[in-house]
Amino acid sequence: MKVMRYELGSGNVALDLAGTVSHRHAEDRHDRLPDPAALAAWTVRTGLVDQAPPADAAGLAATTELREAVYRLARATLEGRTGETGDRELVNRVAALPPVRIRLLGGGGLAREGDLTAVRATVAIAAIELLGGPDVARLKACGAHPCSRLYVDRSRRGDRRWCDMSGCGNRAKAAAYRRRKAAAETGRAVGA
Repeated sequence: MKVMRYELGSGNVALDLAGTVSHRHAEDRHDRLPDPAALAAWTVRTGLVDQAPPADAAGLAATTELREAVYRLARATLEGRTGETGDRELVNRVAALPPVRIRLLGGGGLAREGDLTAVRATVAIAAIELLGGPDVARLKACGAHPCSRLYVDRSRRGDRRWCDMSGCGNRAKAAAYRRRKAAAETGRAVGA
């Protein structure tokens, strides 16, 4: 079984789902949920449920439809536009379904249980809480090209530029360093 690398840490599980497509607008676009098994594994990796629910092609299609609606609504919000009515209706309809159930266990701890429909409902609720709540002002798009991930900027100063410091941030800083170094070397060569 192939192990998938998931991009998490967007600050909202709905944005984490939207982030399962990398480089949306580039030739190297990559979908990290290519099949039902990858989707089932993602549900556990995100912490939405403790045990992967059964997933099939229909469940993957419904989750992909929700993912794309969430992404379009979030992009529209960032761009100061009203999202499409159909996307809002889809998110609202999915959010009205029963979400993941949480139980307190004896001796502390908790259990998260639910099928794929419950996972989608929980994601849709998270999208509504983000896009309709106060954190919407912290919604940002990664500044590294060609990254298309969205995230909630919870930095103290609110000036985070990248979706992830260990990935996009490090690449951007390393590229800036290389540019400065090349410019300095070119300046020395011209002055020699």
